[in-house]
Order: sequence, then C-alpha cells, then structure tokens
Amino acid sequence: MRHLLEVRDLSVRFATAEPVKGVSFNADPGEMLAIVGESGSGKSLTALALMGLLPRQARAGGEILFDGASLLTLSERQLRQVRGRDIAMIFQEPMTSLNPVLSIGAQITEVLRIHEGLSRRQARARAIELLDLVSIPEPSRRIDEYPHHLSGGMRQRVMIAIAVACSPKLLIADEATTALDVTIQAQVLQLLDNLRAKLNMAVILITHDLGIVAQWADRVVVMYAGRKIEEGLPGPVFDAPYHPYTRGLLAASPRLTADYHYRDGPLAEIPGSIVSAAGERGCSFRPRCPVARPACAQAVPALLPVSAGREVACLYVPAHAEVAYVAPVG
Repeated sequence: MRHLLEVRDLSVRFATAEPVKGVSFNADPGEMLAIVGESGSGKSLTALALMGLLPRQARAGGEILFDGASLLTLSERQLRQVRGRDIAMIFQEPMTSLNPVLSIGAQITEVLRIHEGLSRRQARARAIELLDLVSIPEPSRRIDEYPHHLSGGMRQRVMIAIAVACSPKLLIADEATTALDVTIQAQVLQLLDNLRAKLNMAVILITHDLGIVAQWADRVVVMYAGRKIEEGLPGPVFDAPYHPYTRGLLAASPRLTADYHYRDGPLAEIPGSIVSAAGERGCSFRPRCPVARPACAQAVPALLPVSAGREVACLYVPAHAEVAYVAPVG
C-alpha cells in the first residue's frame, strides 16, 4: 500500500555540518504522527525539508514522496503550488509568523485567492467560515482585526485557519502549543484532532512534550542528534522504551503515577548535552548513555525492527530493554 508521505533516508547538510542524517518515516491519511526529541535533534529541520523551506545554504538528500510525487525534484514554482494547498504548516510562534500590518482576514483570504482562485467576496466569506471552524468568537468582526488584538491562543487558531484553508492532505504542526497555557493547549490540540478526523488529514506533530504525544498521537518517532532512534505506538514505547535516550526523556518528564510525579522526588536528568554528539564516530548518544559499552564507539547502530511496529537503533536492546533509566555516576 502506498503511503501519503514516504520519507526515505532524508539528510540535511550545511557546509560543515549534517544536522539530519538518514531519517525515514511514513504518514497516512487521518493519522497523527508525533516526532519528539530535545532541541537540536533535527525535528524542525526535517519539517522544513518536507515543506521545501530550508535555508539557502542547506542541501537536502534522500527522497521525499508525497502522494506519489518526489518533492525534492520539484522546482520552486511547483513547490509553491503544493505548499499551502496540499501540505500546510503551523509554526511555533504565531506572533512572528503572522504579518503584524495585515488584518487576519487579509492573511487568510490570500491563501484562498492564490490556491482556490476565489473572488475577494468569496474569499472573505470563506475566511469567516474558517474562523468559526477554529472557534474564534464573533468571526465576522474579528476578521478585520490585527494579530496584536488577539490573545496567544486566538493567534494560534488563526494560524490553524490559514493552514487548513485549502483542506490540505498533510498538516505539520511544529511546537504549535509550546507558548500556550495548559487550558488553551488542550483546546488547540482538540481542534487539530477534530480537523484531522473531519478532513481525513495526516498530521505530523513536532513536540518535546511527551504528555501530548501519549494523549493525541497514533505513532511516535524519537529523534536524537539528527537520527531516528526509536519508533512505535505511544503506549508500548512509553510503557517499555527500548532506547536509553527514550527512557531518559520519560524519566525527565513529570508522570501521573506516584513513582514518577515531580512532587514525590526530583526528576531524573540526562547528563551532558546534545552538543556531545558532534563528531561522535559511533552511537551519537554514547557520551550521555548510562549503558554505553566499547562497541558503541565503533559504528552507528542500525535501525532494526525489534517487535511488531517497533524499531530501535541500539546495539544492546535485548540486554536492557526493560531496565529503567539510571543516570551514570560522575
């Protein structure tokens, strides 16, 4: 069966660095795929590569197939026809993504007029419908307001309205709820989930919040230092994580159970930083790994299937798959 999105061995290279290295994953209609990892893991660059929005000095390699077409071989003009219509993206900070000198109505109608060919009047009517769809109160009045008139949560809803204006087949949400309080965050996520079901839209949710992933995602990809290191269903991955980095992320996150809740004791810390992965010959997580062995320095572990729907890139999965994360001493 052909997937809506097929990413094969994707790499992103700059002159002296390769922040994304051989990443592969799929996404299907109606599915919410979460990509998690700390800052610097390559999540956002992967999303920008999918959109064809990489910086000029960056070069993408590998293969990105969307609905059967190779995105990396399209010209900029062809990509513009795909962006906004078939693939849309919600960026992390709506205040910097929205144009402060244009009304929100002007910014929504622009997408509709370019991709749908609507008249000014038709586009305005459709924009009001979209604002109502994303639960903006009094949409016929709000459409003429400017981004600074709106709260952070409402600005994010406007970004969602722009993204779904043309009913895209794929929506990428890059840390779309990071700057929002918990209540608004839940409302935005529920809205995305409703739109996903209504439009049969694939959603790629890029986040570092494991609680969001556990509640909303259908499948999770864990990235570290530009590589995919684990993939599977959220339940199995969170209940029995195979990779030491995945266990470290879970141990560093507040949990609802008594043994992990932050009020019952300090959260575990992954020592060091992701910077230690630069120039590492073997496993990029080795400098921070509590179970690293000499063989980990010899070669990059291959990503291998370990059970149904589960993949992991670690040389010693059978020996420590069920062991809880323990930070190394010293």
